[in-house]
Amino acid sequence: MSAPQLVVHRDKELMAQAAAARLITKIVDAQAARGSASVVLTGGRNGNGLLAALAGSPARDAIDWSRLDLWWGDERFLPGGDPERNVTQAREALLDAVALDPSRVHAMPASDGPHGGDADAAAAGYAAELAAAAGPEDHGPVPTFDVLMLGVGPDTHVASLFPELPAVRETERTVVGVHGAPKPPATRVSLTLPAIRAAREVWLLAAGEDKAEAAEIALSGAGEIQAPAAGAYGRSRTLWLLDAAAASRLPRALYPPASA
Repeated sequence: MSAPQLVVHRDKELMAQAAAARLITKIVDAQAARGSASVVLTGGRNGNGLLAALAGSPARDAIDWSRLDLWWGDERFLPGGDPERNVTQAREALLDAVALDPSRVHAMPASDGPHGGDADAAAAGYAAELAAAAGPEDHGPVPTFDVLMLGVGPDTHVASLFPELPAVRETERTVVGVHGAPKPPATRVSLTLPAIRAAREVWLLAAGEDKAEAAEIALSGAGEIQAPAAGAYGRSRTLWLLDAAAASRLPRALYPPASA
């Protein structure tokens, strides 16, 4: 378990631009070291804002997009192409503009996909895809992702792991179907905390005043069942990327003044 590090930016636009620059560097470094890189994307306004900032960055051409594996932390269990699906929004923000290898873009199944409307079967299928991509060096049923990004919800949820629901209590499976989510749509597919913790680095994104209480709770020692964001951490690094509004309830001792 890596202790969280905080970086606080003036506003959400600057946060998105800085996070995009950080991600470019991380991908390029991983590709230089191992020939390829793997990233887990997140949806929501902050995840999509980061992708849009990356799309607008001239430095994006430093990435060899054909040697990048993309996964998702969660997905709304809706028909393929639905505008509310994270993969649809990611394609619009960035993915359709870069030369990705389609076989390395691992979208979660849609409700009209091979598993039909069975979210649990879709989750098992995605778990099998993750397991097939894991190598002996990964020491587990998922790849050791270079960066796994998560948006933090106002209720402290990450991916589709909501406080107190069964999915956040899962300790064995790497992907689960989520039913009865308090945020629509009610049915989703999500990585679990064990899968999230397989990543080298976990980045939690929070911007806006509506995220301030969630950041305060998650960083104050709350348990992961009540505050799922508190249970999201990487093997080597856990990074909270916030804007000043989301950090407004945090003690300044938690982050250096230079990051403000």
